[in-house]
Amino acid sequence: MSIVSALKGDLPQQARSLYRQLLRQGEQFQSYNFREYAKRRTRDAFREHVNEQDPREIQSLIQKGLKELQVMKRQTVISKFYQLDRLVVEGGMSGKQSGKSGDIARHKDTGWD
Repeated sequence: MSIVSALKGDLPQQARSLYRQLLRQGEQFQSYNFREYAKRRTRDAFREHVNEQDPREIQSLIQKGLKELQVMKRQTVISKFYQLDRLVVEGGMSGKQSGKSGDIARHKDTGWD
């Protein structure tokens, strides 16, 4: 078994692993827009190079993806320092609920005390 054939067997597994890691890391962003951008950018980048056959080019793309993963890890840590209200498209509750039986009055604690 040659080195090239060994690498060919290993490269698809590395690419799939990198793809999953990038998607999982993208889900760690606090902001909905950043999460969706990371997901879209990852999918687009992998779809763009789906037919790549050259093992050296594939390896360079994997190295580039690993660098992007490191950047994304740093950015997700930074994004956790800045808590934002959830957007309507995210679903879930934002603000506080109060009111009588069945009546819901929504208000947020966003002012200075």
